[in-house]
Amino acid sequence: MPDTGEIYVPPGGPPQVTPPSRDIYPAMGEANIFKMLEDVYLLLSQSKIAHMFPEDLIPAAHKSAAFFVGLLGGPPLYQQRYGSPMLRARHLPFPINEADRQEWLRCFDEVLARAVDKYAFPAEHLAGFREFLHVFSGWMVNREMSKE
Repeated sequence: MPDTGEIYVPPGGPPQVTPPSRDIYPAMGEANIFKMLEDVYLLLSQSKIAHMFPEDLIPAAHKSAAFFVGLLGGPPLYQQRYGSPMLRARHLPFPINEADRQEWLRCFDEVLARAVDKYAFPAEHLAGFREFLHVFSGWMVNREMSKE
């Protein structure tokens, strides 16, 4: 279904979701978080939403990884390098509908399927992290799909 072109605000405002455990960063370390996000972005570059990402994915993956480092219990790299995340505002230039969100989640889930072994992601925190991604990503949706 085509994009209606109008800015959409998900009902209920910003999501009320438990953030991921801050114990994840000490278990994984910064290098593994960066590698995990590089792998997510590699999948995104081969996905149905590849057009939303720059050709040179590494800087974009590293920017995203900087956000996740802080979120998962590490230093606030994103804020130090780029300022306040303001994620919804930063995503507004990109029309994102529910199908795009689902494709982003699919790529992230594919990487998370091997995250325990490949990136030392603590298994006991995977479900909570997936729940956070699922709920929070809904706030990035900024276009409704037409009902055609």
